[in-house]
Amino acid sequence: MKMKEVFVVEGTHDATRLKQLFDCDVIITNGSAINQKTLALIQQVAQTRGVIVFTDPDYPGERIRKIISERVPDAKHAFIKQKDGIDYIKKKVGIEHASDEVLLKALKDVKTFELQESLSYKDYLSFGLVGNSKLRDALCNQLNIGKCNGKTLFKRLNMLNIDKEKLKELCGELDVK
Repeated sequence: MKMKEVFVVEGTHDATRLKQLFDCDVIITNGSAINQKTLALIQQVAQTRGVIVFTDPDYPGERIRKIISERVPDAKHAFIKQKDGIDYIKKKVGIEHASDEVLLKALKDVKTFELQESLSYKDYLSFGLVGNSKLRDALCNQLNIGKCNGKTLFKRLNMLNIDKEKLKELCGELDVK
């Protein structure tokens, strides 16, 4: 499958894995060592072809995603669940360990975030998502936006333009015990 957008990944193993599945171009951030030159390249490519940020489902991956989002707010984002990217033998997590099915599903559910506030923090707090990791994790899984702490979930809900009524609907669909 030929990809118009350019993938942005952390390392060479991620790039190799995506190139096994797609006819694509890839920008490698070199993990947390992402620099201004790489960010400028991502910004330039985003304007001409578009980019899909596809970082690992761990803290460094989320940190890189945040840095890129601040510089390129209209970037698309693909997520996999941490459990779907684990290599139990090497005890590592990453895009390179995910199955073809998981990667294809992530690309079918690509997100584009908007920078606006559709949900107030007061309304967000009323749903009990802060301090309730089971409920928060269930909502993150339902939306396929990666594992989030309370603050990050609030930001991503706003970036997805989810308001109080939509959040009420989404939380009502969750089966959390």
